[in-house]
Amino acid sequence: MMALFPASNKDKYCNFINQKKNHLYKTLQFLLSYPPKHHQNHNRQQLIDVMKSYPLATVISINNHEPVITHLPLIYEAGKLIGHLDKNNPHANLLKNDLPVTLIFSGPQCYISPSIYTTTQLPTWNYIKVQITGRAKEITNPETIKQSMVAMTEFLEAPMHKYVLDMNNDKMEQFIPYVVGFEIEILSWEGKFKLSQDKKPQDIENAKAELIRANQENIKAFLDRIV
Repeated sequence: MMALFPASNKDKYCNFINQKKNHLYKTLQFLLSYPPKHHQNHNRQQLIDVMKSYPLATVISINNHEPVITHLPLIYEAGKLIGHLDKNNPHANLLKNDLPVTLIFSGPQCYISPSIYTTTQLPTWNYIKVQITGRAKEITNPETIKQSMVAMTEFLEAPMHKYVLDMNNDKMEQFIPYVVGFEIEILSWEGKFKLSQDKKPQDIENAKAELIRANQENIKAFLDRIV
């Protein structure tokens, strides 16, 4: 019986099929991996930049198998996050004794319409998030709490520094007995930067421009509606 392919052609055909199978396997690995590697950001300095630019954190603890969630501004300092909250907040009892805590810092986000791309795409949502896990310790020294409040104010007032909180501010002295200070030792970092990185360079730039435009325009329209 005549061979379907000459030996040399058969080898080429087998190599071609194997290449296609390997390409398909890698493509499936890429598509099915979660979270997608191209959305993961491990650049520590960029993650810190997100936390400093968007310091209002979603703070999540667990109490009796139920989540306890508070939104607090935090400042980053040498591998730790420092903050304070009202002592009457039930969450205060969970931010001490090395109890575990999860924090989410949210950067810009917006809907991305396929109309902005130069290629055929589907609708999606782009965003920047930083997720932190850590252990919480209570700050009990009133002077240390006051100093942390001064440092936070200084950080948040930058770069103009139109207001300076003095350590001996009378109102702060009255406020301190009702405040619980805490610091969180960071144990793990996870950056989720979904910014159309899997698209062509021009489409990536278009998605970046849309993220800027949407965040600048939408916030004014939204605040005009609710305030």
